Amino acid sequence: MAVSIQAMGPVWESVLEQTKYAQENNSDPLLWAVQLSSSLNSAGVSLPSIDLAHVLVSHICWDNHVPITWKFLEKALTVKFVPPMLVLALLSTRVIPNRKFHPAAYRLYMELLRRHAFSLKCQISGPNYQKIMKSIDDVLHLSRIFGIQVSEPGLLLVEFVFSIVWQLLDASLDDEGLLELTTEKRSIWPTVTKDMEIDNADNFNEKRNEHHNVLYKGNTTMAIEIIGEFLQNKVTSRILFLARRNMSSHWGAFIQQLRVLAAKSVALRNSKQITPEALLQLTSDTRKVLSRECKTISQQEFHAVIGNGSLTSSSGQCHGTSPSAHCLPIDLFLEDAMDGSQVAATGAVERLTGLVKALQAVNGTTWHDTFLGLWIAALRLVQRERDISEGPVPRLDTCLCMLLSITPLVVANIVEEEESELIDDSDCSPTNQTNEKQATGRCRKDLISSLQMLSDYEALLTPPQSVHSVANQAAAKAVMFVSGVTVGNGYYECMSINDMPMNCSGNLRHLIVEACIARKLLDTSSYVWPGYVNARANIPRSVPSQVPGWSSLMKGSPLTPTLINALIATPASSLAEIEKIFEIATKGSDDEKISAASILCGASLVRGWNIQEQTILFIASLLSPPVPAHYSGSESHLIGYAPFLNVLLVGISPVDCVQIFSLHGMVSLLAGTLMPLCEVFGSTAPNVSWTLPAGEELTSHAVFTNAFTLLLRLWRFDHPPLEHVMRDATPVGSQLSPEYLLLVRNSKLSAFGKSPKDHLKIKRMSKNLNFSLELIFMDSFPKLKRWYRQHQECIASTLSGLVQGTTVHQIVDAFLNMMFRKISRGGQSLTSTTSGSSSSSASGAEDVSIRLKVPAWDILEGTPYVLDAALTACAHGRLSPRELVTGLKDLADFLPATLATIVSYFSAEVTRGIWKPVFMNGTDWPSPSANLSIVEQQIKKIIAATGVDVPSLAVGGSSPAMLPLPLAALISLTITYKLDKASDRFLILIGPALSSLAEGCPWPCMPIIVSLWAQKVKRWNDFLVFSASRTVFHHSSDAVVQLLRSCFTSTLGLSPSIIYSNGGVGALLGHGFGSHFSGGMAPVAPGIMYLRVHRSIRDIMFMTEEIVSLLTSFVRDIASSGLSREKLEKLKKTKFGLRYGQVSLGAAMTRVKLAASLGASLVWLSGGLSLVQSLIKETLPSWFISTHTSEQDGGELGGIVVMLRGYALAYFAVICGTFAWGVDSASPASKRRPKVLGAHLEFLASALDGKISLGCDCATWRAYVTGFVSLMVGRTQKWVLEINVDVLKRLSNGLRQWNEEELAMALLGLGGIGATSPAAELIIEIGV
Repeated sequence: MAVSIQAMGPVWESVLEQTKYAQENNSDPLLWAVQLSSSLNSAGVSLPSIDLAHVLVSHICWDNHVPITWKFLEKALTVKFVPPMLVLALLSTRVIPNRKFHPAAYRLYMELLRRHAFSLKCQISGPNYQKIMKSIDDVLHLSRIFGIQVSEPGLLLVEFVFSIVWQLLDASLDDEGLLELTTEKRSIWPTVTKDMEIDNADNFNEKRNEHHNVLYKGNTTMAIEIIGEFLQNKVTSRILFLARRNMSSHWGAFIQQLRVLAAKSVALRNSKQITPEALLQLTSDTRKVLSRECKTISQQEFHAVIGNGSLTSSSGQCHGTSPSAHCLPIDLFLEDAMDGSQVAATGAVERLTGLVKALQAVNGTTWHDTFLGLWIAALRLVQRERDISEGPVPRLDTCLCMLLSITPLVVANIVEEEESELIDDSDCSPTNQTNEKQATGRCRKDLISSLQMLSDYEALLTPPQSVHSVANQAAAKAVMFVSGVTVGNGYYECMSINDMPMNCSGNLRHLIVEACIARKLLDTSSYVWPGYVNARANIPRSVPSQVPGWSSLMKGSPLTPTLINALIATPASSLAEIEKIFEIATKGSDDEKISAASILCGASLVRGWNIQEQTILFIASLLSPPVPAHYSGSESHLIGYAPFLNVLLVGISPVDCVQIFSLHGMVSLLAGTLMPLCEVFGSTAPNVSWTLPAGEELTSHAVFTNAFTLLLRLWRFDHPPLEHVMRDATPVGSQLSPEYLLLVRNSKLSAFGKSPKDHLKIKRMSKNLNFSLELIFMDSFPKLKRWYRQHQECIASTLSGLVQGTTVHQIVDAFLNMMFRKISRGGQSLTSTTSGSSSSSASGAEDVSIRLKVPAWDILEGTPYVLDAALTACAHGRLSPRELVTGLKDLADFLPATLATIVSYFSAEVTRGIWKPVFMNGTDWPSPSANLSIVEQQIKKIIAATGVDVPSLAVGGSSPAMLPLPLAALISLTITYKLDKASDRFLILIGPALSSLAEGCPWPCMPIIVSLWAQKVKRWNDFLVFSASRTVFHHSSDAVVQLLRSCFTSTLGLSPSIIYSNGGVGALLGHGFGSHFSGGMAPVAPGIMYLRVHRSIRDIMFMTEEIVSLLTSFVRDIASSGLSREKLEKLKKTKFGLRYGQVSLGAAMTRVKLAASLGASLVWLSGGLSLVQSLIKETLPSWFISTHTSEQDGGELGGIVVMLRGYALAYFAVICGTFAWGVDSASPASKRRPKVLGAHLEFLASALDGKISLGCDCATWRAYVTGFVSLMVGRTQKWVLEINVDVLKRLSNGLRQWNEEELAMALLGLGGIGATSPAAELIIEIGV
């Protein structure tokens, strides 16, 4: 604001006259200051004075630009007559634009900057601080330029410092003619030199002479050096960091201009104080400005042990760090995802991506170490399947899917996300292309180095026997490339063992590299990595003769039976090949379409890892065929596609196929395609049939059965009603329904394509796919909705009476006649108990057959009444057990879809407990006596091997084997099925239901069932016994606690067992499950056992309390296990004893983190988001409030133990949060983070304020708070932005009371624009 004589009041006119008089007489500045002070005191003007600053600067510029006036201004600054920041702001608007004509003034201005711009502490604590900052805003227009309307003084101070540095930068660029090279080509500040007339009087004799030019050029160098000083100074650099955090777009423009200066400035290169590289380093992302430098908290020596006293400092940045510890959660996640009984609605790619990002952030590891740990964990998963015991649920293909498809997709997500962020950043603040390429290549470089290092883990790379040939082909491909031999894919298809190049034996790394190349994460340059292949291998000179394969198809060969069989057995190697099959499936003849469907569901789905996600999308698309262009039929167009759809349904029905759909997150989309099929084919009477190529007849009932049973496997319909009320997670019932699957589907489709991540996915997808994004709801499927309502009613209550004369009554009557012909012919009614009708006038077989030619939905509606009548008749002796089971088998054979109703109805009846148990005596019912005692002994042995002792587990009792009648009927029905491909689809549906039902029944129901099945399939004995052992934990909470304890002791290497003494992943998960030793089963590792039982635990809420209790109790064991008795004695005698045990305690800190990581993984896997939120909202606050007394915490290690305990809980809590919410806002769960995290930090702040009384040790509490905040500040910075500023201020004040100023400052510095003002003031207050 310019101040004229007319606008000034009498006081300032007097000041101006007094200054002119002193100027004319060349008075001493001190004398002038004394006289001025007297005048101002007389006038009642308070100092420092804003108006005086305006008067003096206006007086100097430019009519009185002489040395004596500058001395007066300097004296006024020294004696605090004027606010220094305001003077500098005023001068910047006048001097910088005129620096070319007044270089001496510019030099003086910069000298004043050096003297006063770095002395901010006294200025913010002085009077009129807020008014001064407001005046600076008026002068520089900071709020308008930065677009921030908040006028808090601290925020204005940040803007002021930023503006001063930026003005110097723009002035320096303009001086050297470089401003035109910037993106904007102009400055947002008034720094460009003005054209003006300069007379020769009173201006230091400034002329355009040599001295003038030297001074002008020297000013440019000096300005650049001052920029460096601002960036180097501890206080101002931190203030500029706040600008960088909260004014990102302006900071981006500033950095872009700084890079131009560094690249082109001659003055910078000539500077003796700073180099271009040093200037760029001062603003790089790698420079930690607001890092947590923790001061002492209670024991200085303790912090000497663990580095900086921060949980974030002991993660091991070097590549040599073992990935076992920090990737333990990945091993647990992968193993848990392999549980065939669990079909997840959300995909493994998204969840694993979030987990990997969380671990990388919290552990502070490089992406090299993180990727290496991810690959090793996936390889360990495959190796645990090498000698797996045979069972009904194959897992090898799903494990290979996880290694070769899911894991590369996770890596692709991370790499592409980084690149998309760089593109977004460049859009906001363009950077030069070289730097962007370097940044883009950094993550890929870590991926490459991690894959190169995999060669050091040779034992993990050995491929399973079934994929040896595929691995050899991958190696041969690389050998051919290195040798310069060009061959097509057909060469590898027809290559035999004898044709293989010498010394090109492949391993799993070759398959991993091929999967990464297919997803454009790598290129063929990886073939020349050192040691990847033997480049001197002998190459066969002759190419083997052509055999039918994918290359033949791509060359136009027709789909002959030989070629079809070859394509079914061999996975496609490229997207083009799958697109070719998809084209045939949509445009070919009817026979060609069926053949194409078979090919898609063959090896390309199960082992086409490089294009697996594309194959799944093609299959899902084909399950929803479009309406033909000129279709005019009255029935659904889907009826005409019946043979084609049936091939697809049967093809994706195997366990491993459904699990692969689940891993890829396609369950909800698949459910959305199955529901229309169920609705249409279930509403169609089987009056029309189709003849399949193999000659068998296909009816609408068969298509419906295949679609319906597959749909049921996508949601947990088989779990007994107890789970609906006993499992305390966020309404589990909501995840047990088709509505939930549709909700997930609709949510995905409605949001798809709106995020940068989706744009990258779309680029990877085939252009031939055309999905409908239309939302669908249960109301679109009235028959399905009606059945589901009846299903729920069956579970909730007993059946109501059956109304006579209705269609349902006729169907029930017909079924009972069909199922129990002998009894019907005897005139005895089976329906009297429910309907009161009489079936004495039994119809003939033909009449029954005609009456049952009804839609499948009608049959399912009557099935519960059929089952009720049959069970009642058996219970009352009117029907023998054998007749009951035979009748049930006839019912299931007529319409296999009724198995779903049989399962749900029998489960509900067992739960209700109204049926008397029956003796499994071998006469009426099958007997388990032949091997029951052996099974029980094996179960006890398995349980004992995991470190669990259950005294109540009865073995070899004399009481007869008994089962509830419905359960006896169900198990008897299951063992009537043959183990063939046709029955597999139905046993897969019944098996999990039977197991789940038996788990909820009293002991020894499960051993009885296992004994019966083990008699039927002896090779499944080990698998079945292991499955039965899980029942123990369903009934005993104490057994669960013991198992958890065993997980901790084995992981930490604290177990007396030799097997678990080394600790880590190997001890926790062992070698999987299988008969590794001759003569019997190998011990099952505790981690494997827990991952198989946690879904059977009724009450999971107690899990968090137990895990917290175990974690805190193991801290002492960890602290003492690394110190021998001699060291403990020396510890007592040494003044700084804790330093003596530095190495041991450093290792203890690592093991504490390992224990916390294990605990967090178990909580997250057991209860997901809801259990983690319960932990943070309820369990942890309750633990700190409660009193904890332990005599064992005393002694020489007492202080260490209580402090380690706090750090353990802090790491545990934060890593739980990262698992559930993620470290960013990418996942939907992150939307719940602000509320839960805010409540927890409110608890911390209230306790620090003294509003909450704590029962824990003070050192534990202090370690927890500092550890938790340190991890947020260092690893999860985006979390801080979501917290209320008042809470952050209270936390910061509490930390300062503990002398944790650095941590308090870092916390506020990350709190967003609202926390910028207090953060800046705290930075200045703390100072150097």
